[in-house]
Amino acid sequence: MNDTDVISSLRSENDEYKKLEVEHKRLEVALEEIAKKKYLTSEEEVQKKQIQKQKLQFKDRMAQLVRDHR
Repeated sequence: MNDTDVISSLRSENDEYKKLEVEHKRLEVALEEIAKKKYLTSEEEVQKKQIQKQKLQFKDRMAQLVRDHR
């Protein structure tokens, strides 16, 4: 079973994976909005770093779920 098959299976069967995927996408959109700005305030810089960290945590957890599902 390759990663694509595992992810497809997790999307249909695993609530945690589905939630992580939705949140990861939401954070991606938030980062895209921040990236549109020409200049960032110090608060926006902090927010950007927090979003990047959280997004990475979600991605790591999703990868762990894929490994565990194999």
